[in-house]
Amino acid sequence: MSKRGKNKVKVVKAKASKTKKGSKTRARKAHARDELALRKAVAATALAMSRSGLSPGRSGNVSARFGGGMLITPTGLAYEDIGPKDIVFVNADGSVPGKQRQPSSEWQFHLAAYRARPDMGAVVHTHSMHAVVLACAGRSIPAFHYMVAVSGNSDIPVIPYATFGSEKLANTVASGLADRRACLMAHHGAIALGETLPEALELAHEIEVLAEQYTKVLAIGPPAVLPESEMQIVIEQFKHYGQKALS
Repeated sequence: MSKRGKNKVKVVKAKASKTKKGSKTRARKAHARDELALRKAVAATALAMSRSGLSPGRSGNVSARFGGGMLITPTGLAYEDIGPKDIVFVNADGSVPGKQRQPSSEWQFHLAAYRARPDMGAVVHTHSMHAVVLACAGRSIPAFHYMVAVSGNSDIPVIPYATFGSEKLANTVASGLADRRACLMAHHGAIALGETLPEALELAHEIEVLAEQYTKVLAIGPPAVLPESEMQIVIEQFKHYGQKALS
C-alpha cells in the first residue's frame, strides 16, 4: 500500500475511534441524566410518603430499580433533608460502590423484592397507622371489599415477623410478594410494589385506606367476605382497568 493509502486508512480509523468515543460519551451523559432524574424521584416520593402521614418520623423507605441494582433512601436522615445526592446506589449483590451514604437498613428486602418480581420497578415501605395495627394483631386483610384486588391477589396477608434489616426478613418479603404487589409485615408495617414510583406510592396509600376500613369493619363484627370466584373476576378486570387498557 502506498504512503498516501496508509494515511487514508489512519484517517478513517481515527474518525471511527472518535465516533466510538463520542457514542460512549453520549451514553454516559444519558445514563447520568437518567440517574439524576430517578434520584430526584426517589427523594420526592419519600418526602410525599412522609408528608402524607404514611410513615411517621424517619420510618419507612423507598427505592427504584436502576442500572443492575437500585437507588434507595439513606438510613437515619429526615425526609425533609434528603436530596438527590443522598440517595444511595446499591448493586444487585448488595455492595455499595464509591463514597456514598449508608443505605436504608432495609436494603436487603428491597433487593429481594426486585429479584422475586422482575416486572416491578419500585418499592415503598411504610409504617402507616392502620396497616401497622393489623400487622401487630396478626390480621391479614381478606376480600371484605373488591378493592383488595389492587394488591394483585384476593387478600393482603401478614407475612411472618423477622428482625428488621435481616436476611430472614428479606427472604420472607420475597416469598410474600411472589404472587402479589402488597403485603403486611408482622409487628412492622406494609410494603407496596409498582412498575413506577408513583404507582408504588399510590398502592401504599390504597393499602392504608383498606386497612383503616377493615379495622372499622372489625369493630362492628365479623366481616362479610367476597367469594374467591368473584375476586378472580375483579383481579382480571383490574388488568385492563383505566388508561392501561389503552396502551
